[in-house]
Formats: sequence, C-alpha cells, structure tokens
Amino acid sequence: MTIAVDFDGTIVEHKYPEIGREIPFAIETLKRLKSKNYKLILWTAREGKLLEDAVNYCKERGLEFYAINADSPDAIVQEKHAARKLKVDMFIDDRNLGGLPDWGVIYQMVTRRLSYEQIYSPEYQDEYGHHHKKGFFERLFGK
Repeated sequence: MTIAVDFDGTIVEHKYPEIGREIPFAIETLKRLKSKNYKLILWTAREGKLLEDAVNYCKERGLEFYAINADSPDAIVQEKHAARKLKVDMFIDDRNLGGLPDWGVIYQMVTRRLSYEQIYSPEYQDEYGHHHKKGFFERLFGK
C-alpha cells in the first residue's frame, strides 16, 4: 500500500513557513508503518529550501520517504506550483473532512484497513479491546 502524507498540520503543527512542533506520535507511527513495508510519500506544498527543511526534519528523526511529491523516487516534478496528482492508496492530511484523527487511530485505520465510520462505530474494538469515543458530530447530533 502506498500512502501520501502531508507535512504541515499532519506531521508537525502548522507554523508555515517555519516548522512547528511534531504532532504527538506522528514520526513514530510513520516509521512503524514503513517498517511494515508501506510506501510513504511526502506530499506537501513546500518547495525549494522549505521542502528541503521538511525532508531533513524527518530524516533527522529517522524517517525517510519512498518519494517526495511524486509517485516514485525517479520522478521529477518540473513545474513550480504544479498540481501533483499521485497514484496512491491513501492520503493522510489534516485537511480531511472531519480533521485529522490522532496517530493511534490513523495506525489502526491503515493497518486494519478500516474507514472512519468503522473505527468510530459502537461495535469497533481496537486490538486491546478498547472502544473509541464518539466523534464531535456523533456527540452533537446523537448518531
């Protein structure tokens, strides 16, 4: 499975153009996924020096990506600000509808191939037998 992962707001807090603090467990979760042979692509709007800073931030913490803003390590992104349509199985991005779940939930969703609805259903239990609490809209609307 190939997964595209955003940087700002997903791996680190939004502080663009600076690099924010790491979102808890983001790097460790991604390293764990990589160790299970998931291909991880860094998919970010950062370019030039800002992109290099993001890549180095991850490398310094032991996380290297299969590719950067492209489907494969050999691909070359030629246009600045070009829309990057990737052929991946999943995107992990804080701009998802409903926001970004915590990285423990993301890990369960990826490795167990569960949807957002499945993981937050009353029947779902994680590998430890824990139920996840209802999401904001479920609490708000009583679903």
